[in-house]
Amino acid sequence: MQVRPISPDRLAELLADRITALPGSGERWLRVAVDGAGAARPELLADALVEPLRLRGRPALRVSAVDFLRPASIRLEYGHRDADAFHDLWLDDGALLREVLDPLEPGGSGRVLPSLRDPATDRSTRAAYVQLPPGGVLLLDGALLLGRWLPLELTVHLALTPAALARRTPADQQWTLPAFARYEAETGPTEAADVVVRVDDLRHPALVERP
Repeated sequence: MQVRPISPDRLAELLADRITALPGSGERWLRVAVDGAGAARPELLADALVEPLRLRGRPALRVSAVDFLRPASIRLEYGHRDADAFHDLWLDDGALLREVLDPLEPGGSGRVLPSLRDPATDRSTRAAYVQLPPGGVLLLDGALLLGRWLPLELTVHLALTPAALARRTPADQQWTLPAFARYEAETGPTEAADVVVRVDDLRHPALVERP
């Protein structure tokens, strides 16, 4: 295993090339996930992929997993700071499949709901459905996405050492750290992901190249 420093811009270009080189990529929708703890800022990398994909003739649609959390009555059933509930219960996998991922299966409608529920107000976002053109790319960002059997054509994991994760996680989110430790132990995201990028310093990512 080699770790190669890479600039953020070059990383986005490399990933855009990787996405457009996927088998059948010009003829079907592609579902790409950027997985990482909040401290890794997966939304920034997902956002950065939109323009390189557009320049390659591939329209992209951004969706964030945080907009597909279960209602507060379910996710907070065991309290506001239960790490196991955060790991197991917060993400509404069913809604994400139904409204985002399944419509992009071969023969699907291509009609995607970009957001479901505002996590702050716990109310529907009332978002309108979006039609992703054939050959379009869904860019999903979020935490704890791997190991859930979500149908994805490419997965990118943004890895942090435990020390970097603890250092960069805000004080009011420190209670989530055991959930990420459990994720590492049970899911092994660095082995499960198609692409792994170390982001202990967001300004200086490093691409993990596996044999």
